[in-house]
Amino acid sequence: MEKGLEELRSSATGLVGSVRKYKGSLVFKSGAEERLEKLRDDTVRVFAGDKLWEARRWAEVLASETSRVEGLLGAKGVIFPKELRSFLTDPAHHLSKKLFQYSIDLARGKISVEEYIAKARSAVITSLRTNMRSIYQYWVFMALAASLAERGAYMVYPEHGYIHIERSGRQRGGSIPANLVLRMPGRGYASFYLEAPRPVGWGDSRDLRRVWSLYVSLRPDMIVYKGMVVDMVEYVGGEPRIKRPNLIVECKELSDWYERTRYLKGSLAKPLSAEEWYSRWWTGLVEGLGDILGVEEVVEAIKEEKALKVKEYQLVGIYMEVYKPDKLVLVSRVKVPGGIRRELESKGVDVVDGVEIGDRGRVGELASIVEEFFGGGSDWGLEAVEALLASRGVKAERDRLARALARLAARHFDELIELMRGEAET
Repeated sequence: MEKGLEELRSSATGLVGSVRKYKGSLVFKSGAEERLEKLRDDTVRVFAGDKLWEARRWAEVLASETSRVEGLLGAKGVIFPKELRSFLTDPAHHLSKKLFQYSIDLARGKISVEEYIAKARSAVITSLRTNMRSIYQYWVFMALAASLAERGAYMVYPEHGYIHIERSGRQRGGSIPANLVLRMPGRGYASFYLEAPRPVGWGDSRDLRRVWSLYVSLRPDMIVYKGMVVDMVEYVGGEPRIKRPNLIVECKELSDWYERTRYLKGSLAKPLSAEEWYSRWWTGLVEGLGDILGVEEVVEAIKEEKALKVKEYQLVGIYMEVYKPDKLVLVSRVKVPGGIRRELESKGVDVVDGVEIGDRGRVGELASIVEEFFGGGSDWGLEAVEALLASRGVKAERDRLARALARLAARHFDELIELMRGEAET
């Protein structure tokens, strides 16, 4: 690491002053662009190290599980968030793109070599951890869906057949749609939400105040509802709130996650007006691009909000207190120390630990828990027929079952009339 850092300092020092601004445009000295690209690549290599190999391996495992769940559920595809798609395609290149503006600022002399190294280190490590966390979380979800599919579940929502992990732009209409709804013959539905709640669309200050609670809500990795629930937002007295979950699943991929702390702003964050929101957005734009745009005056920096410091394992307990689910399951890649495990279990948390990425067998334990949260949303008679068919090894989606029953009824029409008359009398 030290040798790599010294080489970075040497390369970075040689690039200072290789870019200048002329009439609003950036002018590069000969070869500067290629040297800047190499600097970014070397920076990623120094700060990411062996984690790059692990990132590529995890990306392959997620890709394999994604293909598996597409086949088992008959899904047309899985749509991941844009940032993660970029990381999955080429982790090293994705991380190097995070350093683009820092490298330009260095070359222009806007930041020093040491400032570049500090900012670059933070950017690489933060992006790497964020994406590795997402990969593990989404792998757990994919492996869970695949396991449930092997037990007879099939996809009923989204109707277009694509599983949306990406949420960008999907909540502008004021609702938070499910990522996936599965149906289990004989049991009913289960509706899955990933990293929700999320903010919904708003137009002015009154709208923003009304939905502010969704901005500061705690965001578990996975929320599951029993039944067909395609919108987790319910309005009470004109105010939005999140429907009480039946099940929460929280995933932890770091080897020392239980020793880490997190800062929660939550209800401590003061609601903003639409005007303040725009001001903060504009502040960020000016601070990032002001020098290039020629803007001299920068809006005063926003003061840091108050925050609550909690341990990661304590946050799991807070989810229980805030959302009051019927059950909360913690999925940990590593074994959870006995003392912390007992503390979590004393609060009603089920712990499924030692779930290494790619270990489908351990996810089966989670699937057995989730299977209990299918239900609701259908007529008892059809559920009974589905259950009987499933017991004979016949998978019958609701539309196929309806067509088959209609044909059967047509063949025995007189019996159907008698049955319907009997139902009317009772």
